[in-house]
Amino acid sequence: PRPPVAGLNSSIHTTMFDLKSTAVLALVCLSATSAFTPAVVSTTRRVGLRGALCSESSAQSRDQILRPFEDRRALKIISGLKNFDQDLVKSVVQAANAGGATLVDIACDSELVKIAKDVGPVPVCVSAVDPDLFLGAVKAGADMVEIGNYDGFYAEGRVFSADEVLYLTMRTRALLGNSIPLSVTVPHTLPLDEQVELAMRLEEAGADIIQTEGAMPMRPSKAGIQGLIEKAAPTLAATAAIANAVQIPTMAASGISS
Repeated sequence: PRPPVAGLNSSIHTTMFDLKSTAVLALVCLSATSAFTPAVVSTTRRVGLRGALCSESSAQSRDQILRPFEDRRALKIISGLKNFDQDLVKSVVQAANAGGATLVDIACDSELVKIAKDVGPVPVCVSAVDPDLFLGAVKAGADMVEIGNYDGFYAEGRVFSADEVLYLTMRTRALLGNSIPLSVTVPHTLPLDEQVELAMRLEEAGADIIQTEGAMPMRPSKAGIQGLIEKAAPTLAATAAIANAVQIPTMAASGISS
């Protein structure tokens, strides 16, 4: 295991899970000045870099953004796809910078991007399910884009099919080209074998990172450690299966706490 990362008002524990050929680096249990969601990253092999990132602002290069994923030391902090509260987002970004995160994931909004970039050097990822929204955010300086963080939609009865996620990925690449890193979440609502198949198709369509999820449908039968393991199981299972099927990094999110 890597040593704990120190940060202002934060407590970060590091755990290593060995799942066949996949090493899942879990940096979890962050508590800071406001609530935020940790995203755990695992990678298997290296991903090819396809050029330099373009923006009118000081966005970082593809190599800088993707290197932590390749090195199996990436930690993405998620403030929420539907969280447009500037003060709350700013506090999350401040905590991410203070706590040693390698990426902060915020709602796709150009003003939020500017706020996040002013806080500190941690690269900024923007999340949306509408590729057209990425254009303004990238122009404002976003370092990476994410199709996903669907949790906010499930409560509304909105689900995402494999074909829709694939279309959104292809549309994003058509709009932005290959210069900016692209992460895509595979919906947990799909059966595991279909999640793996979709991940492979997303890799072919130009995704740089696959993100898994799994917390929403899981209701632990017990409290304590057993409950935590049960809650983490879906996303870890998806991460293990997908990471063994694709050549790009796989990032585990949802259901992982301590």
